[in-house]
Amino acid sequence: MSIPGATLFVVTAILAMAGGLMTISARRPLRAAIGLLAHIVSLAGMFLTLNAQLLAALQLLVYAGAIVVLFVFVIMLIGPAAEVGPVQGRITSRTLGIALTIVIVLAVSTSVAYFDAPWVEVPPGFGTVEGLGMAVYKEALVPFEVVSITLLVAIIGAIAVARSRME
Repeated sequence: MSIPGATLFVVTAILAMAGGLMTISARRPLRAAIGLLAHIVSLAGMFLTLNAQLLAALQLLVYAGAIVVLFVFVIMLIGPAAEVGPVQGRITSRTLGIALTIVIVLAVSTSVAYFDAPWVEVPPGFGTVEGLGMAVYKEALVPFEVVSITLLVAIIGAIAVARSRME
């Protein structure tokens, strides 16, 4: 990776962490949704630095374009009366949550720090539509079809349950 690419990756990683922190620490739901949007856009930028253009486009279309808009619609539909006030008297659960978060971050950090695998060259076509199509339809055709049949059965089951409740 070139120096500008590495710099862009670090900047988008920092913005992704800031967006995630804004999402979980915002007191107002609309600000949390904006933090989620910043996080999702930053992840799309990280995908671009990793030569995964298809994943970046899907990240923007599906998550930023659909999921965040859905969250904003629900927040606006519920209205400001449903906002949660400050939590009182939960010092033990907060302390336990912070301690558990620190332990998990330290465990992941040390496992990543001692990871000693050689860097491999990115194969041609990685992250493109053609590369994904070849991977899904040529190398993983049977699992792909099993998943599609499972989803079809789930849809038929949901329709059957919904019809039985309507009658």
